[in-house]
Amino acid sequence: MNYVDETNPAELMETGVKKMLSELDPYTVYSSEQDVEDAKMRRSGDFVGIGANLRFINEALTVTELYKGCSADKGGIRPGDVIRKINSISVDNSSNGVDVLLGGKKNSDVDITYVRNNVSKTISLSRDGRKEKAVPLFRLLENDIGYVALTRFSRGAAREVESALKFLLIDEAKGLILDLRNNPGGLLQEAVNIVNLFVPKNQLVVSTQSNIKKYNTRFVTKQQPLSLDIPLIVLVNERSASASEIVAGALQDLDRAVVIGKQSFGKGLVQQPKPLPYGAQIKITISRYFTPSGRCIQALDYSRKTKSGAVKSVEDNAGVFKTKNGRDVFGGGGIMPDINLGVSSKFDLIKILKKNNFVFNFALAYHERNPVKNLKDFSLKESVFNQFKKDCLSKGFSLETTTENLLLKAYVAAEEENLSSIIKSVAVFNDALNKEKEAEFVLLKSEILTLLSEEIIKMAFYNEGVYEYALLNNKAINTAKILLGDLGRYAALLK
Repeated sequence: MNYVDETNPAELMETGVKKMLSELDPYTVYSSEQDVEDAKMRRSGDFVGIGANLRFINEALTVTELYKGCSADKGGIRPGDVIRKINSISVDNSSNGVDVLLGGKKNSDVDITYVRNNVSKTISLSRDGRKEKAVPLFRLLENDIGYVALTRFSRGAAREVESALKFLLIDEAKGLILDLRNNPGGLLQEAVNIVNLFVPKNQLVVSTQSNIKKYNTRFVTKQQPLSLDIPLIVLVNERSASASEIVAGALQDLDRAVVIGKQSFGKGLVQQPKPLPYGAQIKITISRYFTPSGRCIQALDYSRKTKSGAVKSVEDNAGVFKTKNGRDVFGGGGIMPDINLGVSSKFDLIKILKKNNFVFNFALAYHERNPVKNLKDFSLKESVFNQFKKDCLSKGFSLETTTENLLLKAYVAAEEENLSSIIKSVAVFNDALNKEKEAEFVLLKSEILTLLSEEIIKMAFYNEGVYEYALLNNKAINTAKILLGDLGRYAALLK
């Protein structure tokens, strides 16, 4: 190509392809031959890990969560530990291949070098491959209300929900709460099968629509239901996505459940892998999901962007749709609950706090100073929230808005051009923006305290403890229990 320096054509081509596809949507992606092989290995039944979630925080591979009873947990690894080496291979500043290095055949050994409190230690762990349950908790609550938490739509998830429901029905449950909060989705057929537990055979659950006719499909229930009449409530929030939205949307459209919580994520795009030469692959978006009433689950239209590059919301699906009983439900992306517990905010502060690891870092420091001994006695005081707010604001963070980006550009330009009056004006605007940030903290205080509580509890009692604590003190669950105790109001909401 006659470039002045030596180049790697393959790397240039891969970079170009990835950049091109990123202009379409975040889910249309290119995978190299190595990426494809790594993915196959991860999906194989022989490939298992050590039972820990990791992510890079401040360029250090940090343990963020442990699965109870797995090898990492039994071996003494703890949240906050920094992994330096895996089998003598340094993993500093690079996430490439970490899961492949950690994973391997069941019962094979892997050496982990980690640092805690500036002390380095190397241990050998056995890859135990213990599978996490899709249903970490189900229970019969007071007043004979059944509760089932579903964390993922992995293979066999519908069987787990069915098994839990059977136990609860044997215990004479008179109502059911299906908790899909924080569930990112998974296998479509598992979602269809879960809906099938509550609705008749041959009922439409979800359809896909595409510009290409062969990708237009309808997914209907194929079995007789387990329970057609048990009063049912589905809990969702902003982190309920994809298959979670299919279940919530279908049960809402069919007037089979009352949905409570916050508007869901809005991930309604369907991808299909296509093979490429030399073992590479492209996963391309081929269609969109629609609920039985005709609502599109997808929230963002990646084909429509503002001048600044921001993605616009789906417009052609916004509006009012009708459920089976003629109730109004609303399109425009995601599933809008029948009882909305969300707070209207100007910025996505929660997402930003998590993205910058403020929640994890603060929770870790709190956990190390004040380890939780008893779930029933645990609660965060007002002073903890105030300290968290102070810490976040002092560190500084971007709200990722067009206004803030333009202010930053104006400040940089004014400094370069030595325009002192402009610099002072920008500083005034920046002070106003900081006040907006502080107001947002106050507005979302309850949600922030819940996030901090969950993270702290997870460090002491694992993910199961988070659900145990929610049963003791959670607004959405309490709202659901109150509604199931008033079946007249429940029935009225579905008419």
